[in-house]
Formats: sequence, structure tokens, C-alpha cells
Amino acid sequence: MAWIAPDVAREPYTDMACDEREMLDDWLRRRRIALLRKCAGLTAEQLKTAAVEPSNLTLLGLLRHMADVERFWFRMKYLQEDLRALYWTDEHPDGDLELVADADAEADYAGFLAETAACDAAVAGRDLDEPAADPKAPTGKVNLRWVYIHILEEYAQHTGHADLLRERIDGSTGP
Repeated sequence: MAWIAPDVAREPYTDMACDEREMLDDWLRRRRIALLRKCAGLTAEQLKTAAVEPSNLTLLGLLRHMADVERFWFRMKYLQEDLRALYWTDEHPDGDLELVADADAEADYAGFLAETAACDAAVAGRDLDEPAADPKAPTGKVNLRWVYIHILEEYAQHTGHADLLRERIDGSTGP
């Protein structure tokens, strides 16, 4: 039987008057769920479908991209872990988005879940104001708060793309 992306339940907000870190973690969790919900119920081939011409974006490409984005910013850039990207290389800088035709959708879906869990674990307990060296930043450093906000910005952009892709694939709309 062909693999189908699992259903993902919507979750309620946490306390809307919680502290900043809990709020950022909650928003990140909810954005991840939103992207996974756009994939729910689709086959591997549907996840690989570029449904909004002339764009080559696919839902699987977006999952792969966000796994790489989280790995890069939380673990490689902020924590300076010696890792390589999951899907892109110097030869294929957009490999996360573009090299999906022969990709294993089930493995990449599992990879997204594993990477997001690894990112959560890597930054757990760290202070949002804790700086890390970043030679490309205007001040030469970046703090964890900025990384969270940047990743949320990436999710906001790409879950909008996912809405359009999903609607074109099977007419499904909504959260």
C-alpha cells in the first residue's frame, strides 16, 4: 500500500499571557503543524506535485526546505554545530525545494519531524538574549530571539505557499 501523509490534529493556543519564550515555542509548534496539515492525507506523488504553475514549488519541497531552514539557523548558525544541510549542497543550493522527483516522501516527512525535534532539544533552556557569532550580521552576532522570529517569518511565507499548492492539488482549503 502506498504511503499517505498522516493526519495532524490542530492544537489550541497555550496561555495567551505566557512568557515570551513559551509564546515563541507555541507559535513555532503551531506553524509546523500548519505545514504538516497541508500535507495530511496526500500521497507521496501528490506531495511532489508542482501545482501552481509556473512555480516548481511542491509541498514535499517546502517540508524539506523548512527542515533545512531550522537545522541551519538553530543548529548550524546559532549553536555552530558542525553539520551539513539535509538537502541542499553547493552544487544544488535549492536542492531542498527542487530535487524532489526521486525523493522518498515518507523518509523526508520523518526527517522533518526528527529535525524539528532535534532543534527544539538543541535550544531548550537557552536564553533568548544569548548571542552567537554571525559575521554576516551587522553587529557580528545574532541572538536566539532573532532566530526564532526569522524562522517564524519563513513558516509564515511558506505556509501561504502551501495553502495554494494544497488547494490546487485537491481543492482542500482551511487550516
